[in-house]
Amino acid sequence: MIHITIDGPSGAGKSTVAKAAAKKLGIIYLDTGAIYRAFAYAALQNGVDINDEAETATFLASADIAVGYTDGGVQNVFFNGADVTEFIREHNISKAASDISRHIPVRIRLSEIQREIAKRRDVVLDGRDAGTFVLPDANFKFYLTADVEERARRRYAEIKKKNGTGGANVDYEKVLSDIKIRDFNDSNRSFAPLKKAEDAELIDSTRMNAEEVAEYIVKTVEKKTGHGRRE
Repeated sequence: MIHITIDGPSGAGKSTVAKAAAKKLGIIYLDTGAIYRAFAYAALQNGVDINDEAETATFLASADIAVGYTDGGVQNVFFNGADVTEFIREHNISKAASDISRHIPVRIRLSEIQREIAKRRDVVLDGRDAGTFVLPDANFKFYLTADVEERARRRYAEIKKKNGTGGANVDYEKVLSDIKIRDFNDSNRSFAPLKKAEDAELIDSTRMNAEEVAEYIVKTVEKKTGHGRRE
């Protein structure tokens, strides 16, 4: 079984790298952030105070969160049977996901969902605590980071590129500020904070593109396992 975890702060390129590496290796990419985003989106839609742990936990008790994959390996996230994938990438959902993920019941429940998926297949996971809490026994762990200004530039460009989300009206300084706030929140939460696992390899992608990072990860896996790529 191949389990690859890629942790790191917001905007480091984890999702893009994880998708590319999974495709090259012919295994499943599990977008853990999308699961948190889906729950945050549903909570907001239902008027839940996402800063209230008790209220959030009550809502979580009746939540059915599931992940499915198309024939092409594209991940969709379902909340109580409804596909919410197209609604979870707006900028405000990123901040909401960070806020809601601080609650211990949320992290425990959503991590259980991720582990159940990983039990059945080879996966690449990206997140904040994939290698420290979700899959601490993963056989390949990486911690991907970059300078905060570079991460903000990437996220800003990503938002502007999207159509129909209002992303073009988001200010770069606001994106930078939100990333700094999320870095602080993720690194300082009391339960399963963002940190580099002791056995994770550090990759600074400030001057690397996603393809270069993905290729490095794939070659590392191939060298140690003999698992060939399936592109």
